[in-house]
Formats: sequence, C-alpha cells, structure tokens
Amino acid sequence: MVVTRPFEVGVVVRDLGLMERFCREAVGCRAERRSRVPESVGDPAGLGGELTVAWLRVPSGGCVKLILPRSGPVSAGAASWPAGRPGLSYPTFHVDGMDPVVTALPGAGARPLSDPVVVRVGGRRISFWADPEGNVVELVDERGDEPGPRRSN
Repeated sequence: MVVTRPFEVGVVVRDLGLMERFCREAVGCRAERRSRVPESVGDPAGLGGELTVAWLRVPSGGCVKLILPRSGPVSAGAASWPAGRPGLSYPTFHVDGMDPVVTALPGAGARPLSDPVVVRVGGRRISFWADPEGNVVELVDERGDEPGPRRSN
C-alpha cells in the first residue's frame, strides 16, 4: 500500500460552526469546503443518513473533516457509524512552538486536561486539551527544550 495524500481525520460534532471556528482559531486550519452528503449516499455507505461535512486544511497539509449528522452525533439506524465506538481517541497536531498555541486555546473555548498543562516526554513537549465539545486534542512540540507553562490557567 502506498499512501497518496496527507492524512485526514473525521470528527463527529454537535455544533459545526463552533468546531470550525475552534479549528481555525486554535490550530490554524483553513476552511476549504463544506458539502452535504445526501441520505441516498450516506445510508448505503454506512454513515447513518444525511451529513454535512466541513473540510479544514491543517497548516502541515493534513485535513480535519468535521462531520455533522442530520439526526445528531449518533443516529439510531447507523449501526456501522464509528461515533461513540472504541477506535479513534484523539487527533494529534504537531506544532512548531507550543507556547503560543497553549496561550490561545482557552480563548478558543478549549480547556487543559492536565496540570502541568505542558509535559515533557522523551525530548518532546506534549499537551492534552478538551475542545469546545469535549473531544480530546493532543499537541506535540518536538523541540522539548523550550521553556513553557507548567501550570494550568
């Protein structure tokens, strides 16, 4: 197998506008497009019906797909829909400089999940946050020798 494009991650959301704004302001994503997936496509594909999908380009080239099911995050007829099942735990964003991102996240509606907010692990700095809908987001800065915030706000 050869991967031909940058990695994409899909996140099922309750408030598409809120989460799109969070990805733009906190992570620096750029909105690319928004599409409606009709029920006639969503049901046979195992997606649980009609969806609205917003594609956001991550500065490094990957893509976040924010997925808003018409009937809510988990529809009754979507047995194969992955929302709520074990599997995807959180997206990881590799950043070049943790401090400005950590400073901006609370203003974008995120909250830190640890104290200290930034932890040094194996020569890297990592930080876990809950986005405005409570989804976990990990930040990784390979430049682990930088000073950074040590306590939550």
